[in-house]
Amino acid sequence: MEKKISLKYGNEEMTLHIAEENILQVIESNPVIFDKAEIEIIQTALENPIGSERLANLVREGERVCIVIPDITRAWQRTDLYLPLVVEELNRGGIRDEDILFICALGTHRPQTAEEHRLLLGPKLADRFQVIDHDCLDQENLIDCGTTSFGTPVRLNKKAMECDHLVLTGGIVYHFLAGWSGGKKYVLPGISSYETVMKNHALSLNPTRGLGPHPDVRSGNDDTNLIHLDMLEAASLAKPTFLFNVVTAEGRIAGAVAGHFKDAHDKGRELVDAIDGVTIQEKADLVIASAGGSPKDVNLYQSIKTLINAREATKPGGTMIILTESPEGLGGNADVQEMILGYDTVLEREDALRADYSISKYVGYYFCESANKFDLLLVSSLDSNLLKKANITIVKTLDEALELVYAKHGKNLKTHIMPHGANTLPRLA
Repeated sequence: MEKKISLKYGNEEMTLHIAEENILQVIESNPVIFDKAEIEIIQTALENPIGSERLANLVREGERVCIVIPDITRAWQRTDLYLPLVVEELNRGGIRDEDILFICALGTHRPQTAEEHRLLLGPKLADRFQVIDHDCLDQENLIDCGTTSFGTPVRLNKKAMECDHLVLTGGIVYHFLAGWSGGKKYVLPGISSYETVMKNHALSLNPTRGLGPHPDVRSGNDDTNLIHLDMLEAASLAKPTFLFNVVTAEGRIAGAVAGHFKDAHDKGRELVDAIDGVTIQEKADLVIASAGGSPKDVNLYQSIKTLINAREATKPGGTMIILTESPEGLGGNADVQEMILGYDTVLEREDALRADYSISKYVGYYFCESANKFDLLLVSSLDSNLLKKANITIVKTLDEALELVYAKHGKNLKTHIMPHGANTLPRLA
């Protein structure tokens, strides 16, 4: 019997026609019960901190407080809802508005506009405060804070470190390098120097040349994830006073944690796992994954999250079909294009990445390395010739992709389907 499943593609949908007996699992996030209003979730977390006293009890009148906030690419975290309550808590502890500094944790991202700052603060705070963008290249506003055991020199935003208290805010989702976002990431890369960020992210490669990505640096891994552990050490050197992080589902706040920057984040990661960590009984011959439509598939660079999650559900040497419209092309910067188009072999790309690491280069390399280990097809508006050198096949429709796969491997392929591949992380039982 044939089954029809709608998969998002840009602002539209494509219909998957597949034999029902071939489907192992449709991998979707676990259902969430919304039994509290978002404001109540925020207030409950602030009033019941983990591993810490309440923020109001940790500060004193006359002290300076730096609140580190996400950038506009993470507006889904609903900063406009929770930042006013964080400020209320500080005011309750005797902190005046003029002693509160907002710094946007840009990491290596672009500067933002005044309007974007206002959107992040929300209407209740926009006229009371201004936001400073962290600049990872501004050497005069960076200060040495020590070196991690991994050899990463930790240089952080001087204005932030001159404050008496550092409050980290943000949201927690799976992250393809750090395991999870949120928490420590608002120090490194958030308010770190460019050199600090690149040294840390270079831990994503296996120490042995030719072995490619480090197997422990991946979504949903913490205990042995070198990037996560290095970030934790860097955050410890910054000595944050408090953390507030949210977890979202279906476009709204589904949970929140507050307190000690490590202890609270540990609990927040459990919340993410409960929603987006999906158990599978076996890996599949074929994985068909949609990024989840626009804006998650705006370019190839953004689609790295979908590819990484899809790999977790695919047998070694298996096949992946990724739906990513990518109307804006490759995305990232020129490094992505150079990594994909400028070399003939995966090893040449790996050598170039080791010689001069950047995140954009890593994304380009990861696509090429994936195509070397798996049969990788993209359903995309990208030029079909663009990724030939990377051994990635581009087609315009899902039917065309399936026709190619079935002609090559036969039709009896055990298949996982991931309608929201950028969010859901398959975990093998």
